[in-house]
Amino acid sequence: MSKRTRIKLCGLTRAADVAAAVELGADAIGLVFYPPSPRAVSPEQAGALLAQVPAFISTVGLFVNPTLADVQACTQAAPISILQFHGDETPAQCREIAEAVCRPFMRALRIRPDTTAANLLESDAAYRTASPLFSGLLLDTWSDAYGGTGKVFDWSLIPAEIAHQAVLSGGLNVQNVTDAVRQVRPYAVDVSSGIESAKGIKDTALMRAFVSAVRAADEQ
Repeated sequence: MSKRTRIKLCGLTRAADVAAAVELGADAIGLVFYPPSPRAVSPEQAGALLAQVPAFISTVGLFVNPTLADVQACTQAAPISILQFHGDETPAQCREIAEAVCRPFMRALRIRPDTTAANLLESDAAYRTASPLFSGLLLDTWSDAYGGTGKVFDWSLIPAEIAHQAVLSGGLNVQNVTDAVRQVRPYAVDVSSGIESAKGIKDTALMRAFVSAVRAADEQ
């Protein structure tokens, strides 16, 4: 039996895009709670968007250096099942917020040009040791700004010891995701700009093609 790579579609801002993600079989839907992002939504918007998501689809809230009050406002207004920390949060900060709102969390790491496999193993161990609520690393491309870059990083940096638990992100699109899955064999892939017609506006045809490209890699 072939391994099924999980798929997270992130940065959704419209009810129609959430409905399409559900129809296409996305495993996770990501909403951005970072106000400077063109894909940001308010807690109230998130509540309306996620109201239509059925059981057994993960709903992920992306935060950048939030306060506990920020996260509480979002989890109280919307059925967010997993936190994704995408800023400079330390293991202790992630643990404190996750425990306070009783949610598991992912930690996004932005991969620098000088990042090594040893660095990734150390980070994974640090967050895993810090809290039983840690659910894994999301690996993205480095940028001076927070959020997605639309660019890939060197996938060969990812050690096999964590690849099977990691979420691969950073510049994935219909053209490269099949190769990414075949090379890395991550637990999941995460896409945002690669399925858009404009920032924050998802293209259903690209969403469908992305899902098909991941499944093609799974079958090989």
